[in-house]
Amino acid sequence: MSDVALSILLLCTIAALGLGLGGLKIKGISLGVGGVMFSGIAVGHLVHQMGIPINLAPLAFLQEFGLILFVYTIGVQVGPGFFASLKRSGLTLNSLAAAIVALGMLVAVGIHWLAGIPLPAVLGLMAGAVTNTPSLAVAEQTLQTDSNIGLAGLGYAVAYPFGILGILLTMMLIRAALGINIKGEVERFEEQRRAQTPPLDTLDVVIRNANLVGVAMRDVPGLVDQGVVASRLKRGEHMMAPGPDTVLELGDLLHLVGPEPKLKGMQLVLGEKTDIKLTTKNTDLRWEKVVVTNSKVLGESIAELNMQELYQVVISRVIRAGVEIAPTPALQLQFGDILNIVGRPEDIQTVSGMLGNAKHLLQHTQMIPIFFGIALGVLLGSLPIFLPGIPNALKLGLAGGPLLAAIILARIGNIGPLVWFMPPSANLVLREFGIILFLAVAGFKSGGRFVEVLVSGDGLLWMGYGALITLIPLLVVGFYARIALKQNYLTVCGLLAGSSTDPPALAFANGLASCEAQSLAYATIYPLVMCLRILAPQILVMILAGFAA
Repeated sequence: MSDVALSILLLCTIAALGLGLGGLKIKGISLGVGGVMFSGIAVGHLVHQMGIPINLAPLAFLQEFGLILFVYTIGVQVGPGFFASLKRSGLTLNSLAAAIVALGMLVAVGIHWLAGIPLPAVLGLMAGAVTNTPSLAVAEQTLQTDSNIGLAGLGYAVAYPFGILGILLTMMLIRAALGINIKGEVERFEEQRRAQTPPLDTLDVVIRNANLVGVAMRDVPGLVDQGVVASRLKRGEHMMAPGPDTVLELGDLLHLVGPEPKLKGMQLVLGEKTDIKLTTKNTDLRWEKVVVTNSKVLGESIAELNMQELYQVVISRVIRAGVEIAPTPALQLQFGDILNIVGRPEDIQTVSGMLGNAKHLLQHTQMIPIFFGIALGVLLGSLPIFLPGIPNALKLGLAGGPLLAAIILARIGNIGPLVWFMPPSANLVLREFGIILFLAVAGFKSGGRFVEVLVSGDGLLWMGYGALITLIPLLVVGFYARIALKQNYLTVCGLLAGSSTDPPALAFANGLASCEAQSLAYATIYPLVMCLRILAPQILVMILAGFAA
């Protein structure tokens, strides 16, 4: 059997066993996709005991490729809301994440001094305890002249399995200790998000302000600036879709759409509320939902398209990612935006053709942007970053680079015909497939020497030290974030997973509820944490070497 065929056979076996294991529930709790890691350890140990020679090169490639797929799809998912999240809560979350890293370093230093564990082993334990492979690589590079360099890899292998399990245990402990209701947390997160983007309401008003007689719609004070849209105008028995040049008269009835506080403000300007409902029934006006799928209009603002003047239609609201937003003139259209358009049927049909309205494309995955984005991410992760006082160049690596590239590209939305929109079902499949590949190989590699290290020498003791490095920072900061700062539990889960740059933990957290809170928190802190995890071994070596001198 060829090396490639054997690698595929092993991966499929590990994945099937692990997913079965992860599906088992004890009192409602399961390992989920994390079960693949432990089945990988078992299979790796069995293969090692049987003496079957395995070429690790194909497995190493599959592991890295799986990690790239996972972090890239996470970036695509959270990219559109990432920067808004960074403005709202980024400083708090990044401060908490930095505190987790700093506490972990302090625990590692304490173990080194109090227990007399060699520095290379401590650095390996610290890397494995937070499941951060780049940290191990930096540690080995920093210790390349040390005769005990092999201890770093050994410490990593011992601490890694509990590094994953410890994060999951922390999430479970916080949930159990504080009696957290997952459904309630999802509802609270969605309420907060809606509060940041006020829902749109409607109001029918009659023009009573004599100062507005003869004034064009575009010149009504605050109408455009307040994000309020007049989608219908009734004058006598005639209903129309008002354009920017429509001139107002006393007694005109307007149907306004916008945030409730803004509508009240416009009522004071225009006149008074009326109980007459300006429906399109029995009129020559209609309203339809039109989906933006034409690449030619992506990135164009509503003002630039000038649909009101050219086609006599009005955009009353825009729905983006399930959230209603006001159709302000400066709003730039993105792929998948749903526009509520009011106008005559023939005008709406013309506008629909211009915008695309090809709903089937929402279920179509463009492959070129995926490969382009991954390639860009790999290049970005390979660029050396030079920091003052650090002798070796740092890199974002194959995890940080693709994640950052995906976040940026998804936020941009499109570059010409290339659209970084991925149907949720396709995103989920690629994300799950990637994390399964990564976990299967990571577990298999650890399984060969895991039992040997565990039962001989100080293996169990080292595992206990690794568990301390994992648990103490997570428990301290996790409880503080929830109790003192009142952070959403799902956000805390994303914080805990991101602070260890741990994709399996994020996969577990995502399995708790169908919500973006976990992924947004993870992506918000990931870039800073990755840099800190890379710097941490070098800082410890410099500090501890200085004390030793």
